[in-house]
Amino acid sequence: MNKTNRLDPMSEKRGKSLTEQAYAILRERVIMGDLSPGSEVSEPELAEQLQMSKTPVREALGRLCVEGFMEAFPRRGYRVTPITLQDMNNLFAVRGVLEGTAAALAAVNLTAEELDELDRLADANYVMGENVSTKTFVERNERFHAIIAQGSRNPRLHGLVMNHLEECARLFYMGTRVRDINPETDNDHHRIIGYLRARDADMARQAMTDHNENTRKGLLEALIAKASFGVTL
Repeated sequence: MNKTNRLDPMSEKRGKSLTEQAYAILRERVIMGDLSPGSEVSEPELAEQLQMSKTPVREALGRLCVEGFMEAFPRRGYRVTPITLQDMNNLFAVRGVLEGTAAALAAVNLTAEELDELDRLADANYVMGENVSTKTFVERNERFHAIIAQGSRNPRLHGLVMNHLEECARLFYMGTRVRDINPETDNDHHRIIGYLRARDADMARQAMTDHNENTRKGLLEALIAKASFGVTL
């Protein structure tokens, strides 16, 4: 057997590991806004920053393109996908329907333990401009919505909500940077929990829909005022 044609399992594992590392780092940078919408990047530039070869960076960028976070331009490099107001409005329109339905079903199905966990998550807050507290806040916010979606006891609906929450992640981080959303989130989340505890499906649906619209409007106003964040009409 020609040993030169044999795959080295350890080399393959290391290559995959580097690709995963590059993907995780770059994805987080895009979502948190360190790589802003519309900004251009190149493989050599990112490889140097990450202290890796270009191959894992190229593979990571390819995955980000498939997920819609990046766009590839032949002989030019890559661009972080811009955010348009139309895309944002469309995303929140679908999210409102999905999460409103999930909240109505969760009002009937959530356990006492899940409701207590929602109470704990609803008390999350952050300090504007502080990355650590902001990341924790966004993660707890996502967990809050995830528990309600899971509480619908409808796996398909849960999956759809999670997909839309993931798409919204970049917008959440932008929102925390341009305005203080602590009071709004605290009030809306506790209002939603109140109706969930009361097992009032109709009002839980309405409270979640209102929360979604409050988030959309606040984000829209803030991002229009801060055009530098790469949001286009």
